[in-house]
Amino acid sequence: MTKPENAVNVGIDVSKAVLDVHVLERRKRWSVSNDEAGISALIGRLKRYHLARVVIEGTGRQEQRFVREALARQLPVIVVSPLRVRRYAEAMGLLAKTDELDAYLIAAFAAAVKPPVQAPADPEASKIKDMIVRRRQLIEMRTMEKNRLPIMPDELSASITALIAVLDEQVDALDRQLDHAVQNHSRWRQRRDILTSMPGIGKTVAFTLLGDLPELGNLNRKQIAALTGVAPFNRDSGKSRGRRRIRGGRATTRTALYLSVLSAMRFNPEIKCFYERLVAGGKHKKVAMTACIRKMVTMLNAMVRDNVMWQEKAA
Repeated sequence: MTKPENAVNVGIDVSKAVLDVHVLERRKRWSVSNDEAGISALIGRLKRYHLARVVIEGTGRQEQRFVREALARQLPVIVVSPLRVRRYAEAMGLLAKTDELDAYLIAAFAAAVKPPVQAPADPEASKIKDMIVRRRQLIEMRTMEKNRLPIMPDELSASITALIAVLDEQVDALDRQLDHAVQNHSRWRQRRDILTSMPGIGKTVAFTLLGDLPELGNLNRKQIAALTGVAPFNRDSGKSRGRRRIRGGRATTRTALYLSVLSAMRFNPEIKCFYERLVAGGKHKKVAMTACIRKMVTMLNAMVRDNVMWQEKAA
């Protein structure tokens, strides 16, 4: 039986056509094609090792095929932001960039940082997440077309308007698919119902939270606020005390909650009262809104954690 201390860290650099692999503790590296045959061969080879973690960068969803297959085969896979790996490389003084070197850096990052392993794949949940991503893409395309409409010549308005109508139809159709998929997934259905029970949280925001913030209910209030990007961080140095500012976090989640808080400030008595109290106390409106988002996400986190519907003073 392989001893735990012989566990290895694997880094995988992704491109459209190729996966470059580096096994740090064995100093082995190789490449496979980023297709069904290459991924199958890679997983078979990795299964021979006692794996501590397999870290791969999130690169425009080109990593998704491998991640799904590897999680289905119970490999300890972690998807990380390329920025985290690049910052680690800069801290180590490694500024050169090649595919082979990137795979090594990812493996070294895995061994040094030890990011947590993802949960095993849920095929149905993965499909729902893909739908959520596709819906976001359609919304972005529709927004771009709407922004073009007033600035383009009148003779092109018909073309833009027609495309907006098509995108509207696509979004509506995808919303129906999402509703159906979530309704047939007991865990997601239950969480959706809990989230939408809070005034100000609609289905679209609930879907975004389910897809982009799966940790909801499993972290404490400070951790979930930081993950959302609404936790204030100190900016102190010596005797200087700077203004606390938010930073990092998941932009899509934060944007969805920003839109929700606009509604919550009208229809959610607790959030409305909290916002008005902050503004009356001299807080800038944007600061007060950020505080409301933080309050909302911590309340939602508590509701999901305790499996309870909305009630005032839920967190």
